[in-house]
Amino acid sequence: MTVTLIIVLFGVVALAALSYFAKGHSLARHTPAELSKKLRVVDVDAFRNLVDPREEDFLRRNLPPAEFRSVHRERMRAAIDYISGVSDNANILMRMGEAARRSSDPSIAETGEKLINSALRLRLYAFHAKTKLYIGIVLPSTTIPSRRLTDGYESMTRIVVMLGCLRYPTEGAAASL
Repeated sequence: MTVTLIIVLFGVVALAALSYFAKGHSLARHTPAELSKKLRVVDVDAFRNLVDPREEDFLRRNLPPAEFRSVHRERMRAAIDYISGVSDNANILMRMGEAARRSSDPSIAETGEKLINSALRLRLYAFHAKTKLYIGIVLPSTTIPSRRLTDGYESMTRIVVMLGCLRYPTEGAAASL
């Protein structure tokens, strides 16, 4: 009975925390222009290199075990930083999507809705990937699911460009970011 209660309580707390982080409450009071200044630059290719299994195999074959573990932990910490940047950007773009969703122009509102959905999905992928990376720090043989995260980030970026083109047709997507 006690174990069941602890598991249920843990589940409720985890769900509440996930909901809180997915919504990103701290950015709710900012305008889209202020939010765009908070975006972080994320090098997706560098992230892919950090979590590439072939690169990990190369390092495992060419480094002594103790040195490999040290390098592996540093690479996983760097990948966690990249994922944090992706997650933060998704949070910001979710807020921008909410502003666009309130537009009177149906195409902008629809694109804003797509941006919200894409950003929320990406934040969930990021949460999952960070969990796997933390496990990978402890257990170096753990594989890291980077494909969905990088594809989701690139998809969200395309939606932002589309939103910028819809909102500012004469200035292009640069005006939205």
